[in-house]
Amino acid sequence: MTTRRHISSGSRFEEEIGYSRAVVDGEHVWVSGTTGYDYARMTIEEGVAAQADQAFRNIAAALAEAGAGLDDVVRVLFIVPRREDWEPCWPVVKRWLGRARPAATLIHAGLQTDAMRIEIEVTARLLHPAHAPARPPGAERHEG
Repeated sequence: MTTRRHISSGSRFEEEIGYSRAVVDGEHVWVSGTTGYDYARMTIEEGVAAQADQAFRNIAAALAEAGAGLDDVVRVLFIVPRREDWEPCWPVVKRWLGRARPAATLIHAGLQTDAMRIEIEVTARLLHPAHAPARPPGAERHEG
C-alpha cells in the first residue's frame, strides 16, 4: 500500500483553499499549478520570463522535498493569459526542462490576478519511490 504525502510551499492559499503544493503517491509527484510568486520576498516580478524562472524555482523546491527533480518531470502544463507572453518563456523552459523533455500542453486562459502572467503545473515520476532521497532545489538527476 502506498502512502500519500502532502507538500506545502507555505502559501496561505494552500491552507485557506484546501490544496497542497504537491502530492506524492507511489511513484508519482503531482505539483499544483505554480506561479512566479517569490514566497521568500512575498513579491512577484513584472516580466513573464522572470515569473517563469521563479515558478520553476518554486516547482524545483517542491520536487526536491518529494525526492525528485526537474529531470524527473514527465508532463507539464503551461497556462499563459496573453499569447505574446509565451515565446519569451521558451529559453526559460528549455533551461529548466531541456533534458527531461516532458509531454507539454499550453493553454491561454486568465489567472487569479492580472499580475500573474504564467502558471506551470508538472507531474514527475520517482525512479525509486520507496527510498528516494530528498535533493536540494536545483539539484539535477543524471541518468545514464
